[in-house]
Amino acid sequence: MSQGRNLITDIAGLTVGNAHDVRLASGVTVALFDAPAVASVSILGGAPGNRDTACLEPDATVEAVDAIVLSGGSGFGLDAASGAQAWLRARGRGFAIRDALVPIVPQAIVFDLLNGGDKDWGLYPPYRELGHAACEAAAAGFALGTAGAGYGATTVDLKGGLGSASAVTELGHTVGALVVVNAIGSAIVGDGPHFWAAPWEEGGEFGGLGLPADVARRGRRLAWKGGLPPSTSIALVATDAVLTKSQARRVAVQANDGLARALRLTHAPYDGDTVFCAATGRRPLGEEPAAALTHIGATAADVLARAVARGVYEATSLPFPDCPPAWRDRFG
Repeated sequence: MSQGRNLITDIAGLTVGNAHDVRLASGVTVALFDAPAVASVSILGGAPGNRDTACLEPDATVEAVDAIVLSGGSGFGLDAASGAQAWLRARGRGFAIRDALVPIVPQAIVFDLLNGGDKDWGLYPPYRELGHAACEAAAAGFALGTAGAGYGATTVDLKGGLGSASAVTELGHTVGALVVVNAIGSAIVGDGPHFWAAPWEEGGEFGGLGLPADVARRGRRLAWKGGLPPSTSIALVATDAVLTKSQARRVAVQANDGLARALRLTHAPYDGDTVFCAATGRRPLGEEPAAALTHIGATAADVLARAVARGVYEATSLPFPDCPPAWRDRFG
């Protein structure tokens, strides 16, 4: 069941900031942790664009992260983590190596270079500054849809965007998801308006339409962005549970199911689908840790599916000729 704001920031110790450039038609979203959070990642896309994800492997030395960055801009957008690092370093945050501090800021990007925005930025792209600005804007409340890293996101048939959702497991752990929906496929069944994620919807958060009666027939159609344009849905799932890196990795793997529930299709050769998992460590797993971990992973997949639908449902269209319409433009 969702709670509070129905955002990933329902997890205590976590804030989110957005920054975007309207002319560029791209942006950055940063999740900041009050204290370093244990984290890992699951990467199932065939063409990922990431930064510092190797340090999240369970056998790697670094145990925790200071922030997670989601960004537009494809490979150019990887500069956004540098802006977040600068913001964190100025506040004394980072992995200590004698007198040096290195903020740990893993990142994933989406490809939004062909969405109609002006990408003629000169010598250097603006993502470092957008990353810093997103940190400055971090708060418990933040915009969804055409905002932050979701500003320039698209799907095959609708405007994509930034989505989020939260829930509490049966054992009392809070789980949240934050996603940039820039999918190669579609979040709606056939021609819409119903969302693939409808079975997991809470409280009419993306229209309360349910599934169509003829979902089996309408759902067989397979469509994706023409040619071979890279596309990606990148996400962070988080929990207040105490997890090890190996456990966080398992939750990230389970959470990837949420993308498959909410989108047709995912994990394709030109997808960069990446799901981070972070744990703020405020609530022990309890006497049956394996059961608690299973509940958290299953709930993470549910809230990620819901977050995908919310990102599309809340989006507004961009003022460019080739940009797809928003869900609200087509279905009200």
